[in-house]
Amino acid sequence: MRIVRLANFVTASSGGLRTALRELGIGYERAGHEAVLIHPGERYTEKVTEQGLVITVPGPEVPRMGGYRVLLDRRRLVDILRGLRPDHLEVSDRTTLRWVGRWARRFGVPSIMVSHESLDGLWRLFGGGNARWVADRLNARTAEDFDRIVATTGWAAAEFERIGVRDVVRVPLGVDLEVFSPERHDPWLRRRWAAPGDALLVHCGRLSPEKRPALSLDALAAVRSNGVPAVLAVAGSGPLRQALQAEAAGRGLPVRFLGHLREREELAALLATADVVLAPGPVETFGLAALEALASGTPVVANAASALPEVLGGAGLSAHDGPSLGLAARILLERPGRRTVARARAQRFPWSASVDGFLAAMGADRAGASRRT
Repeated sequence: MRIVRLANFVTASSGGLRTALRELGIGYERAGHEAVLIHPGERYTEKVTEQGLVITVPGPEVPRMGGYRVLLDRRRLVDILRGLRPDHLEVSDRTTLRWVGRWARRFGVPSIMVSHESLDGLWRLFGGGNARWVADRLNARTAEDFDRIVATTGWAAAEFERIGVRDVVRVPLGVDLEVFSPERHDPWLRRRWAAPGDALLVHCGRLSPEKRPALSLDALAAVRSNGVPAVLAVAGSGPLRQALQAEAAGRGLPVRFLGHLREREELAALLATADVVLAPGPVETFGLAALEALASGTPVVANAASALPEVLGGAGLSAHDGPSLGLAARILLERPGRRTVARARAQRFPWSASVDGFLAAMGADRAGASRRT
C-alpha cells in the first residue's frame, strides 16, 4: 500500500512533528508499505530516505515563525498526488491542508487527519471570546472531509468528541527507547552546565508563544527562592529566544540557552543528565519531548492544562503556573526512585505500537496490503 503523507510546519530544526513523521514513515516501510512524505521547503526536491520518499514543495515562510513554511499551491499538490496514485492519504495539518480530504473523497482515496494540534486550545490562547465556536466549526468540517480522525491522546480527541464526532481513533505516539535511555547520562555534560550540588532543570521545546517558555523561568525562580540551588538549560530555538534571554538576565537567573540540538544523541544525553524536565506548554496534544525525557529516566513537570498529565501518569507532576511548576519540580527532586518510574512509564510507548495503531486506523496491516481492497 502506498501511503502518501502531507504535513506543514516541518523544518530541519522542528521538533515533535518532524520526529513523529520520521518514525511513522520508517515503521510503514518496515511493515511492507511504501511511504511518501510531502512537506514545504525552499525548493522542489525528492529524496529517498529510511522513511521512504520525501518530497519538498516550495511554500512561503510564515512571518515570525522561525522558518516554518506552508503548502499553498493546490494545483501543484494535486498534480503530485495524481502522479503518486496513493492508496491512502495521511494529513497532519487541519488548517491549510483540510481540502486534501475533499480531494481524496472525490477520487475514492481513503484518508485520515492526524490531530497534532488543538484548535480549541490555540483559539483559547489567541482567538478571543468566540474562540470555541470557531474551533468547533473548523473541527466539524475536518471530520466531514476525512474518513477518520486520529488523535494521539484522549485530551486531543475531546475537542472532536464534544461536538459529536464519533469513532475518533486514539493512537499514542512513541519513543525510541534505545536512543533515549538513562545510559546516556553524561557527568561531563553535567559539570559543563551545572555547578556541583546544583539541580539541573531542562526546558526542551520551541521558544514560541503557544509553548509558554517563560513559565520555565518562573519555575526556576520558584525553585531557587525555596533554597534549592538550580540552573536551567533551554534546548530549543524560536522567536522568543532574545526576549527570554533578556528576561533571564534581568532577573539574575542562571539560564543556559543551548539552541536547537540537531543530533538526537546530544538531546538524549542532556535529557538523561537532567534532574527534572519542564514542559510548560498548555496546549500540547501529546508532548513527545516529555516522553523522551521519561525514556531517559528523567521525571517531568507539565502544564496541567495540556495532554501531558495523561502521558506522564505517575512519572511526573503537573501544575497551572510558574511558581506551582517550581514547587512540583522541587517535590520530584526529592522523590526516591523517580528515574526508575520514569523509564518504566516510557517503555509503554514503543514506536512499533504507534505504527500498528496508525496502520489499523487505515485498515492496513504489516503485510504491505490494505484490508479495504
